[in-house]
Amino acid sequence: MINHTMKQKGRPAEILLVEDNKGDVVLTKEAFKTSKIKNHISVANDGEMALQMLRREAPYEDASLPDIILLDLNLPKVDGREVLEAIKEDDELRRIPVIILTSSQADMDIIKSYDLHANAYIAKPMDLQSFERIVVALEHFWFEVVVYAGDH
Repeated sequence: MINHTMKQKGRPAEILLVEDNKGDVVLTKEAFKTSKIKNHISVANDGEMALQMLRREAPYEDASLPDIILLDLNLPKVDGREVLEAIKEDDELRRIPVIILTSSQADMDIIKSYDLHANAYIAKPMDLQSFERIVVALEHFWFEVVVYAGDH
């Protein structure tokens, strides 16, 4: 889990981006390049791959557990809602913050995501400048403000 010792040791924040749209992957990575927090972004192109990476199943046995997950809802193979549900039902994964980062602004999607214990829901911005503002807000809140077990 994220903790302040991570920053002291200089370890990059491990971010898992679960996104099938290549343009959104590029946009997200570009936005995180301007981040004050050192980070490493792993990308899962579908829900099945995300779960394999999180569970460290072949061929991802050496994958690092992420400090935070950015999850799109509309994914091939395994839907983002199913990924979220699987994460929050898993004793090893449930405490990893999951931020829904999706194009949907439908009330039904927002409510369902929170019912499945998403930690936050963000509608994807369409331009890099707006994406960068979201990244700044995410890094400030999740990496500077939030207290995790072991922080005290």
